[in-house]
Amino acid sequence: MDVYLQEYSADEAITRYTSRTAGHGISYLLENDYAEVYLSAISQFLKGPPERPLRLLEFGCGGGMNIITLLSLLERRGRSVELAIGTDFSEKLILAAKEESRNLLSVTQQEKIHFAVARNETIAADLRRALNGSGVELENSFHLLLGVNTFRYCHRLGKAGECARDLATLLAPGGVCIMIDMNRRFPAFRSKFRDKKTKAEAERYLPSLEEYASPFEEAGLEILRKENFCWIPHSASARMTQLCRLLTPALNAVAQPMAMRSLVVSRKGG
Repeated sequence: MDVYLQEYSADEAITRYTSRTAGHGISYLLENDYAEVYLSAISQFLKGPPERPLRLLEFGCGGGMNIITLLSLLERRGRSVELAIGTDFSEKLILAAKEESRNLLSVTQQEKIHFAVARNETIAADLRRALNGSGVELENSFHLLLGVNTFRYCHRLGKAGECARDLATLLAPGGVCIMIDMNRRFPAFRSKFRDKKTKAEAERYLPSLEEYASPFEEAGLEILRKENFCWIPHSASARMTQLCRLLTPALNAVAQPMAMRSLVVSRKGG
């Protein structure tokens, strides 16, 4: 854990995980490919009346890009959000997320979003402590959970089961959990080459698609979607993003299992 704390508390982490400096690729994905995943999960899989205000939680939120963008996107499309919470184990990234929300959201939206320091594998207990006295209900209350580029660390720490069980307790009956993370079969992640010389194998392990899905299934969630997708790097320039967009149909046709991201969408019964 000390390795991850050091890595994600460095100034470089703020650059990688906040919207203005993370790269054109992630900005595009948040409004397009990832947005499609989130919006289709809400429209197709989320149980409950469509006029119900949503409660959102992003685990491992980093600098808050996903939860901030999703809150804004939903309300632009006329879907009300009651509450949005982002959590991360890095206090430095949580401070950056709070600053991002002040810069990017309206005053009304800022009142709906909260950020808290919490580890994925103990997220329910950590949230209770962080929000003590706030009156926010946690267990069985969130309609949508999402985590991007974070669940692999639970596997590396041997805590994937604990994380999935905690997330399941936070989901409302009929609520949906979305996990997006690196696909081990994609051959060209820069980190694979960079980290090979500096990190032990356990610190750079990438789960298979089945390994990503299994803890959620074991936690009692129904697996609704399990696939590989996305050919655009988060750090891509505008030109690289456009090139990857043009190549995506052909790449999907011949090599979809090797796409950059693994996606697991699951739902709590009820």
